[in-house]
Amino acid sequence: MQLAHPGPEEFVLASVLSALGSPIRLEVVKRLSQGEHLNCTTALPHVPQSTASHHWRVLRESGLLQQTREGRVITMTLRRADIDGRFPGLLDAVVGSGQS
Repeated sequence: MQLAHPGPEEFVLASVLSALGSPIRLEVVKRLSQGEHLNCTTALPHVPQSTASHHWRVLRESGLLQQTREGRVITMTLRRADIDGRFPGLLDAVVGSGQS
């Protein structure tokens, strides 16, 4: 089953900001922006699977995440270039540059 991802031209600022409005989703985006490699199991190990799935869907549908299925594991990457191209400076303003 292929996961649907919007094209950058389909990103809506309100949807991106809404996705980033959840502390759990914001933390995942921050971790990805710092270069962590996450999958559906490692990203939110203490969150019920149904709740985690909801967070992944919101992040994916807003355009923030690219999810790739590799066998039974779904890996996640931040779509920084796409978001920066559509909304320059947004991720840096919201999550920082990834530098500590």
